[in-house]
Amino acid sequence: MLVALSTGDVANIALAIFLLAVGLGLGYSFFRLAGAFGRLASLIRGTERELLPVINKVGGSVDRVNVQLDKLDEATDSALDAVEAVDSAVRTVSFAVKRPIQKATGFTAGVSHGFATLRTKRNVKSAMASAKEAATRREADLEEELRRSRD
Repeated sequence: MLVALSTGDVANIALAIFLLAVGLGLGYSFFRLAGAFGRLASLIRGTERELLPVINKVGGSVDRVNVQLDKLDEATDSALDAVEAVDSAVRTVSFAVKRPIQKATGFTAGVSHGFATLRTKRNVKSAMASAKEAATRREADLEEELRRSRD
């Protein structure tokens, strides 16, 4: 029995075989893809199961660290207040002591220059003028030194 096939019939058969092969290939690919998605879903579930407790522990640790940082913030605020109080006390004491020290340094500079002038010129009036001028100059110099050290 000979079957008469035309070229159109042969083309249809070839197309049917090709489409059947493509369908089987796609079916196999989808089957493998479904297996990969199944393994991926299993991996995600396992990761979620193992990672959630770790995330909870990290959250608790972060909360405890925040509590300790709050305590440290209070301690640094207290230390800052103490430093500001000490700074205020030092400024008060230095302001109270500054003028007598200026006068004392002026006095010593005046006495030194006065005696030096008295020895060289043997004139009490010029020695007194030299002493007053040296005392005033030394007080002004000390004031300038203190001003520069503050800035």
